[in-house]
Amino acid sequence: GVDDPDISLPALYELTRRFSAEFAIRPFLLEYPDHTLALLENWADDQDQHVRRLVSEGSRPRLPWGRRLHFLIEDPSPLLPLLEKLRNDPEEYVRRSVANNLNDIAKDNPDVVVNLCRRWLKGASNDRKRLVRHALRSLIKQGHAGALELLGFGPPEVEVISFTGPKRAMIGTKIQLELSLRSTCNYRQNLVIDYALHSPGANGRTNRKVFKWRTTKIEAGEGLKIRHTHSFRPVSTRPTRPGTYLFELLINARSSGEHQLVLGE
Repeated sequence: GVDDPDISLPALYELTRRFSAEFAIRPFLLEYPDHTLALLENWADDQDQHVRRLVSEGSRPRLPWGRRLHFLIEDPSPLLPLLEKLRNDPEEYVRRSVANNLNDIAKDNPDVVVNLCRRWLKGASNDRKRLVRHALRSLIKQGHAGALELLGFGPPEVEVISFTGPKRAMIGTKIQLELSLRSTCNYRQNLVIDYALHSPGANGRTNRKVFKWRTTKIEAGEGLKIRHTHSFRPVSTRPTRPGTYLFELLINARSSGEHQLVLGE
């Protein structure tokens, strides 16, 4: 058990070659962090892919259904040497776990992950590029400017001609947003078009949630017109309250326009 790390950790080493042990190792990381992290650094060079994967999967700060490793959520720096060792692992199974670990870190320390991925992308192989894309997935979904720029979505050079929708709607209905824009540069651009909905929250607070819209390319001087349907149907995970809603247009994570709507019951 946890009270006998000198016996239990070698046992986990043997077990992980036959079964999954990423949950079992977490109590040791919490109870004996320095000792366990040093052992994981040795295991990162192991010949067995399952042992190498345990290094990255077992140390994930926010492993689903596992105990959170709060000391690594606060300071992920002890993880970085482990992930550096595994970033070029020959097994996709291991590299995918490295990406999942970075995705966990990004939820609390986004700049740490963006800076690391920026360095990893220099002269990167296709395997490394896939790893980085998977590692940045939550930041991309959130519209993180640094993460988007790493994947080729830099500051947009566009003119927003119009960003419109109805001024009033009722809970339970759907509305349509319309966007018209034009490229103002002389080369093709990659665009990620999203919108953030600022909505009334509990206790007078305002909630903000990013919704995906369109990922596209636009040629020099080209125009683009797109529509999107947004539903105000109540869902159990996100209460829909009456009040003023603000749709904030995001192009490559840059705020590029807004539309306001009053929602009634």
